[in-house]
Parts: sequence; C-alpha cells; structure tokens
Amino acid sequence: MALADTLSSNASSARRDWAPNRLRPWAVGALAALLVATAAGILLWMGREAICKCGTIKFWQGIVQSSENSQHIADWYTFSHVIHGFLFYGLFWLIRRLTGLPIFFGLALLLSIVVESAWEIAENSPAVIEHYRSATISLDYYGDSVLNSVSDILSMVIGFLIAWAVPVWLTVTGALAMELIVGWLIRDNLTLNVIMLLWPMDWIKTWQGGA
Repeated sequence: MALADTLSSNASSARRDWAPNRLRPWAVGALAALLVATAAGILLWMGREAICKCGTIKFWQGIVQSSENSQHIADWYTFSHVIHGFLFYGLFWLIRRLTGLPIFFGLALLLSIVVESAWEIAENSPAVIEHYRSATISLDYYGDSVLNSVSDILSMVIGFLIAWAVPVWLTVTGALAMELIVGWLIRDNLTLNVIMLLWPMDWIKTWQGGA
C-alpha cells in the first residue's frame, strides 16, 4: 500500500506540472501508433529488413558480437532506449517548467516518439551504419531490423512512462544502475555509445574488444 500511495502521489504531482491536457488518452494513443507505424514504413522504404534475416523472432538476443544483434525484440541496448525515455521526460518537463510553454503530458510523449523515431531512421542510414562499423567494435552491424527499431521506440515509451510514475531519485538510480550493469556485462552502454559515435577513441575500442 505504501508503494502504491507513493506512486499515486508522484503521478498526481507530475500531472500538475504539465499543462492541461488538450487530447484525450485515446487520441494520444492513436497518434503515437501512427507515428510508430510511419517510422516503420520509412525504414521498410529504406530497405531495412522487417525481421532478422535468420527468419526467426526472439524476445531476447543476448549475444552482442553477433549478426543477430539488434535484429530481435530486445537486447542489451534495449536498456539504453528506456533511458532515452527517462531523458526525454526530464527534458520536456524542464522546458515546460522553465519556459511556461503549453506542453502537456500527451504532447511531450508524442514529441519524444518523433525524436526517437528520427534517431532510429538516422541510425539505420548507410552513413551511420558504416561509421559504427569503422569506429566501434560492431563489425557485424548492418543496421537494425524494423522489428527491433519499433521495439526500441516502444522501450523509450516505457521509460517515459516510468519516469512519470516514479520519484526522480528512483529514475536517476535506475538509469545509473542500467548503465553500470550493462557497461560491466558487455563493455558498452548508452554513454559509451554516444562517445564512440561522436568522438571515437581507440583505447575505448580496444577495451571493448576485450583487450
């Protein structure tokens, strides 16, 4: 009961911080589904595989150095997308608080889906794929399947909703725990991924390779 009361109290406080809702929940859900479907359509148009070339669908793919990584529903990088949801929630909440812009919860969620979808599309462009292959240890990386990209977007949504439902300290603790545990287990995480995408460092690449 105490945990339920805490979550309920925090959710009520979060709702007060946002502008009054201008869309009904079903409308937000419908628009969210449309945005995700649009992203999937664009990825298919770009020539991305709908599912893994292996012809199977797995809920979990835990081997990073594999041609099946980023091809199934969930993998070690799913946690990074949950953290994306934490960050987007905090970003739009902060923009709302600092600027007074009429950003309501549903709008913040939809904008987050737009940003995450744009990233998935950019990440699967030939230039970014080649950059990952040349600058990181992801030699077997040929881009995500559409199934994986959609799952990544939905993982971000889950993270966004978690950030809304729980106290800030728990969100921050969860993000740090995921980064540390995933980083320890696979020598990669969101922080390292960003570093190697923007400022590749040979010593990190060597360490990630197991040296």
